[in-house]
Amino acid sequence: MSAETKARNQELIQEALAMYPEKAAKKRAKHLNVYEEGKPDCGVKSNIKSLPGVMTIRGCAYAGSKGVVWGPIKDMVHISHGPVGCGQYSWGTRRNYYGGITGVNSFVGMQVTSDFQEKDIVFGGDKKLDKLIDEITTLFPLANGISIQSECPIGLIGDDIEAVSKKKTKEIGKTIVPVRCEGFRGVSQSLGHHIANDQVRDWVLDKAESTHEAGPYDVAIIGDYNIGGDAWSSRILLEEMGLRVVAQWSGDGTLKEMEKTPKVKLNLLHCYRSMNYISRHMEEKYGIPWVEYNFFGPTKIAASLREIASHFDDKIKEGAEKVIAKYQPMVDAVIAKYKPRLDKKTVMLYVGGLRPRHVVGAYEDLGMEVVGAGYEFAHGDDYQRTTHYVKDGTLIYDDVTGFELEHFVDKIRPDLVGSGVKEKYIFQKMGVPFRQMHSWDYSGPYHGYDGFAIFARDMDMAINSPVWSMNKAPWKK
Repeated sequence: MSAETKARNQELIQEALAMYPEKAAKKRAKHLNVYEEGKPDCGVKSNIKSLPGVMTIRGCAYAGSKGVVWGPIKDMVHISHGPVGCGQYSWGTRRNYYGGITGVNSFVGMQVTSDFQEKDIVFGGDKKLDKLIDEITTLFPLANGISIQSECPIGLIGDDIEAVSKKKTKEIGKTIVPVRCEGFRGVSQSLGHHIANDQVRDWVLDKAESTHEAGPYDVAIIGDYNIGGDAWSSRILLEEMGLRVVAQWSGDGTLKEMEKTPKVKLNLLHCYRSMNYISRHMEEKYGIPWVEYNFFGPTKIAASLREIASHFDDKIKEGAEKVIAKYQPMVDAVIAKYKPRLDKKTVMLYVGGLRPRHVVGAYEDLGMEVVGAGYEFAHGDDYQRTTHYVKDGTLIYDDVTGFELEHFVDKIRPDLVGSGVKEKYIFQKMGVPFRQMHSWDYSGPYHGYDGFAIFARDMDMAINSPVWSMNKAPWKK
């Protein structure tokens, strides 16, 4: 980016900070920066408590556990233990596609809650939880396990969900996992991911006795939540190159697949932020290496396929090259169709997980430029990884407030904003094209070669829709 652009971005940061009281401005200044090429990270502080009084877009630890890690496991019933509100709000919001028959052998699309009332806060909910597990066992006999996702009141009143889990596991003979993911824990949903990973470790992997017969090309997809079918489109490529995917979790995943994972030869980690903890554990305890891969856009897909193949023999390496060659005509056709319509268009991203960096390559494959990027709940190592994707002068914003993001978008006027549903309608009302990059705006998949074709179509549809030329306030006409 030009020196003028870098200077403008620095000026935008100062303009935003000038609107805060001095103390607040000093704290927020640590989270805003302009990336300088060659630096080891993006120069922002992260994973710090949000500033009281400003509108953060983060979620809570319960959201990180129930909504991300555990919720998509399809053959388990996931109890939202506490008042009905948290479960209702987190019900069916992530578009985690799954196979099976809902309510019979798959339970992702269901909401099960202990529905705390005032008397439960006073007298405790252990007995109610015990009874609820019995009811689940009767109503859903094909469920292979249960997870207990604790809400804020559970931690405040001290319900012993671990004791209930141990007792009921012996009684019903199924895996029951207590997850201490009360929403007040930590600074964002990120701690919920970590807590959920620890419970996978302690209550599933370390207790599992899988009879799975391991093969030389067994791999597991870790941290792909199958948004719009992403894990399925990724799995196609891995199996075409000769690998055997014996587990994918959480998206369309099962308890049995999780139990098989300690026997695979390589863990393929998609969402680093939410699942690096369990991947590191399996590396330390079982000696399973892991690799972070990126299946957004043909450039990163090819690089990731080759990186994955490098951990295996020549058969898999040759298979990777065949897969890349097979889909090259499709890639060429997609780029030929959409790049002339999207070339030189600019994008600003603000998403969770890995997307503020992983999708950069897909945009660049279409000739687009990412001019701003930020995470809701990133840690320092996420911003270190981001340096491999963004260009010199990119505006970086961590845990950006509603005011800051609106200010940046209003002044930069990118051709597209990619963020979450809470931001969507604000920017559309500003006349800025928008794509919901948490769950693909009811579209997808975006992973893999097939997904790239859908991604390109959706970005073109958003940016080049004629509606934006008509979007003017009546008093401005």
